[in-house]
Order: sequence, then structure tokens, then C-alpha cells
Amino acid sequence: MATTADIRTGLIIKLDNSLYSVVEFGQNKTARAAAKVWAKLKGVDNTRSIEHTWNSGDTIFPVRIEKKPFQFLYKDDTGYNFMDNETFEQIVMAESAIDAPQFLKDGQEVSVQINTETDQYMAVELPDKIVALVTYSEPGVKGDTATRTLKPATVETGATVMVPLFVEEGEMIRINTKTGEYIERVK
Repeated sequence: MATTADIRTGLIIKLDNSLYSVVEFGQNKTARAAAKVWAKLKGVDNTRSIEHTWNSGDTIFPVRIEKKPFQFLYKDDTGYNFMDNETFEQIVMAESAIDAPQFLKDGQEVSVQINTETDQYMAVELPDKIVALVTYSEPGVKGDTATRTLKPATVETGATVMVPLFVEEGEMIRINTKTGEYIERVK
């Protein structure tokens, strides 16, 4: 059995008959009382975000999760459609189960998390960084800028990203899918 010493960021645990992913955790030690372990948890099968505290050494119930490569096909009225790269099986996922749906491109490789106990598809993770084409951007105005000046740019997926003034329409840029921030130009 796992204890609070096994808690780590990204671990999925079962708590009150729901699944939660550990976003952040820490330990509070006091001189007289026993140590406490706290965690910020984000619901995997629900939309709740909670904080929970355990006594150090308490039992937790981790859920075994497997990640499989899938390919994004298209979006329709039923949701986002993905295909298993090995079996060619197609699945439909809701928008709430995808970590950054605004950056999905047709044919893009993603990871789908599967609960191995129930064989249920739980979440879709995009790669940490993607390359996208800038389809629209206002021309940058040159001038005396003392700080890093940004302007909005629309990429091929329809998402708007803040980019430096020198990025122009038709250029390829690298984007961090976790934060939605511009990283660099791609040649």
C-alpha cells in the first residue's frame, strides 16, 4: 500500500470515490504535533479542485495510469475524435478532458491517459511544445521600447498567442502548450 511519502506531482489518486491528480504538495512539520502532508488536487473525472491534508504516513490509493499515443483526427458535435496509432480504434473525448484544445492540429500526436483498472479513457495531453504557423498578425511598429513588447497573433489552430513585435504573418513559431506562451521562431 502506498503512503503519503509516495505523493508526487502528477500522481493520480482515488479520494472519496473520485480521481484526482496531484498539482502541488508539501509537508508541514511542527515541534509538538505529527507532520502533516498537504496536496492541491485537480479532479480527473470531475471539474473540482480541492486541497486535502493527511497525517504523515497515512495510506493513499494511487490509480495506475497508462499513456498511449493517439492521433487527433477532427472535432465534431460529439467531441474531439482521436485514433489509436497501434489498433486504429477511434475514440471521442470531451473538450474538458483535453489540457489545451485550442492548440490541437489535425494529425497531431497526443498522449491519452487510460485508467488500467477500468480501461476508461481519462485525459488527453498535448506535447509540451508545438510548432504552429502564424496566420494573422498586425504589423509591428518600430520605436523606442524599453521593455519586451508583445502583440497578439493568431496561429493556424485559431488560438491567439502573444508574440514579440518582430514576428510576422506566415512565420512558424514554437508555443508552450501548458502556458500558451510564445517560445521562439522556427526556421
